[in-house]
Amino acid sequence: MATSTSITETDRTFLAQCVDYAREALEAGDEPFGSLLVDEQGQVRFADRNRVAEGDHTRHPEFAIARWAAENLNPSERAAATVYTSGEHCPMCSAAHAWVGLGRIVYASSSRQLMEWHGEWGAEPGPVKPLPINEVTPGMEVAGPDEELSTQVKALHARLNGISHN
Repeated sequence: MATSTSITETDRTFLAQCVDYAREALEAGDEPFGSLLVDEQGQVRFADRNRVAEGDHTRHPEFAIARWAAENLNPSERAAATVYTSGEHCPMCSAAHAWVGLGRIVYASSSRQLMEWHGEWGAEPGPVKPLPINEVTPGMEVAGPDEELSTQVKALHARLNGISHN
């Protein structure tokens, strides 16, 4: 059974950093997604942004986090860590997260919101169905979306899609 937790002020601080990484990705010509891996002591251990612009659509920051964690953290450190991200994990990243044994996931905007925004703008859907994390990884502890930060994420995606967003 999925566990849903609420977003704390500490979570919002880390999520705001993810939105900054998403903005950096967009400014670099990439899709606006950014993520952090934070250890049990509250230290950022790894941070990245989307890097799919050159054609490798597996270069999501959440996938990079899973790979980095598998190589650099022991199983108990991975389980105690939290992944923060500007957008809810896609199915590929959700699966990688579960296989590596990472802990809680906190996201600023949901897959459902992204689908709704794309529908609103007439944007083409991606090649993979955007399932919620817990449909891919039942039992994963998740929190999100955040109302204020998801508005900022929507504005970044609007820019990506050439939409004027207020």
